[in-house]
Amino acid sequence: MEVNLIEPFWLAVIGTSLFAFLLKILGYSVPKRFLTHPRILKINSLIPIALLSALVAVQTFTQGPRLVADQRLAGVGVAVLALILRAPFPVVVVCAAATSAALFHLK
Repeated sequence: MEVNLIEPFWLAVIGTSLFAFLLKILGYSVPKRFLTHPRILKINSLIPIALLSALVAVQTFTQGPRLVADQRLAGVGVAVLALILRAPFPVVVVCAAATSAALFHLK
């Protein structure tokens, strides 16, 4: 008689799904006075900034498991310079993309 056990991958998927669901349900049980505390409101306003900054850093400085410095770094540098000069956001994006593309094609 052969017993088929669940594969570890699916066990992990089901386990993390249950954990995420339980965490979401627990979030509804947090009292409102904790969520309206000024310190919590300040932290909640900073979380998206930190996550977006981390995403930009990972996408700019890594390629697979390696750290790299290539045309993407120049694009981010141009974007930072454009932001310092108070350029509108579409101009920042176009300048960064054009810089990265130009340096990519010069290689």
